[in-house]
Amino acid sequence: MRSSRFRTGTATRHLGQSNKEASSWSKLSRAIADLELSGTAPTVICRPRQRQLLAGLTVIDTTHERSPGVARRRVYVETYGCQMNLADTELLLGLFRQGGYDPVAEPEQADVILLNTCAIREHAEERVVGRLGDLFRHKARRPDLQLGIVGCMAQHVRDRLLARLPFVDFVVGPDAYRRLPQVLNEHRPDPYIDVQLDRTETYADLVPEREAGVRAWVTIMRGCDKFCTFCIVPYVRGRERSVPMAHVLAQVEQLARAGFREVVYLGQTVNAYHDGEADFATLLRRTNEIPDLLRIRFTSPHPADFTEATLEALATCEKICPYVHLPVQSGSDRILERMARGYTVEAYLHLVERLRSVRPDVALSTDVIVGFPGEEEADFEATLQLMREVRFDQAFMFQYSPRSGTKAARWPETVSPEEKQRRLQAVIDLQEAIAFERNQAWVGRVVEVLVEGPARKRDGAWCGKTPQFKTCVFAADEAPQVGTLVPVRVRSANSHTLFGEPEFTASDGAATVGGNGR
Repeated sequence: MRSSRFRTGTATRHLGQSNKEASSWSKLSRAIADLELSGTAPTVICRPRQRQLLAGLTVIDTTHERSPGVARRRVYVETYGCQMNLADTELLLGLFRQGGYDPVAEPEQADVILLNTCAIREHAEERVVGRLGDLFRHKARRPDLQLGIVGCMAQHVRDRLLARLPFVDFVVGPDAYRRLPQVLNEHRPDPYIDVQLDRTETYADLVPEREAGVRAWVTIMRGCDKFCTFCIVPYVRGRERSVPMAHVLAQVEQLARAGFREVVYLGQTVNAYHDGEADFATLLRRTNEIPDLLRIRFTSPHPADFTEATLEALATCEKICPYVHLPVQSGSDRILERMARGYTVEAYLHLVERLRSVRPDVALSTDVIVGFPGEEEADFEATLQLMREVRFDQAFMFQYSPRSGTKAARWPETVSPEEKQRRLQAVIDLQEAIAFERNQAWVGRVVEVLVEGPARKRDGAWCGKTPQFKTCVFAADEAPQVGTLVPVRVRSANSHTLFGEPEFTASDGAATVGGNGR
């Protein structure tokens, strides 16, 4: 996702510029060399380690110019990682707006540059270090600019980041955003560090800053109590705590009034939500009653936390979409136990059966990890067999890589990189074939598409999501209104996308809805 206010690491040209061997020092050297070639003298910044880093360079005063009478400062946020990080960026932008800052679209326009970081993805640290090396050129020209790191990586490897990036002004973890705008207005000779986890912080009273659209992501809980052996999340985001239901519903009501037509509830184990009085099923039922809201989604639920009450809500609440992301990780009981997932293959398959019994039209997606320590060929074959049996509509597939601080990171690797890649390609090939067959079953049927905007790769075409969260691209003689539901008859499909045309009655040209029920 990329917007005019913030960028994600997966959508900018900078992601992937650095490989595992990249260093902050080489980035800095290039930045300094570019400045020298352009005739701009690099600036020595005040802190001792920064002075040592840039020793011998010319000291100049390049105070950032500001239009007369403009008092508000400007902030640029670049986001890496999952949807939780994107939601946190919206939270940060709202917090900064309240604190007297205006978001800007480019780093050269900013007084404060933040990288909202991820500790989950492979090589995440190298990418962020490389990107900060790129961004250093702005600070070299403008010593008053503040450059910092927030989010999961800040929490996880703060000391290493400061050692590698001595020019960074602040390192702030996911539970310490609240005071950040105020702190940045204070003069501090040393880097500001706040990575204290807070078992009560939910930011329930803060208003995120969102761009207009059809879908809003609403964080209803933070943290995780599962401690899967491969996962760093509980260590960087803390323990589970839920936003009070009254705050959640008030936010969704405001979003519906503002024109958002779909909400997606977010949580690391979203179906474990419980604010002390209301559980996840109660929240879903109450959300279903909100006027002007068309669709409700949630991600990611944990298989061990699905209750009968949640299944009943999925069956009876018409606004809850028939789509569930249900991470399985492995099809081997032995590996699931080593992962500390808290369920067996039998229990997982029973949940799949229950989901499809209460919502026959449900689409399922999943996460799969191959090459986990101790995974043998029989374990891998069991994963393939589970995928063939469940027939997921889509899957997010990864080869295992250790995350420092997790239990699994202390175990020896037993699968070679080459074998991991072979297994990953095998699950990708299998899933691509299954997804193609699943999508071909929609050809000839009418799907209800929530229009999101013009299609990116087809002139004159529009796109949106079906209730099953499938992307649908359709041609239209007249531009449909964004945020409306359009019935589209599917004419073709590939593994990832449905293609069709709006459905009209023969008598008066009015759109008709049918095919997939809700």
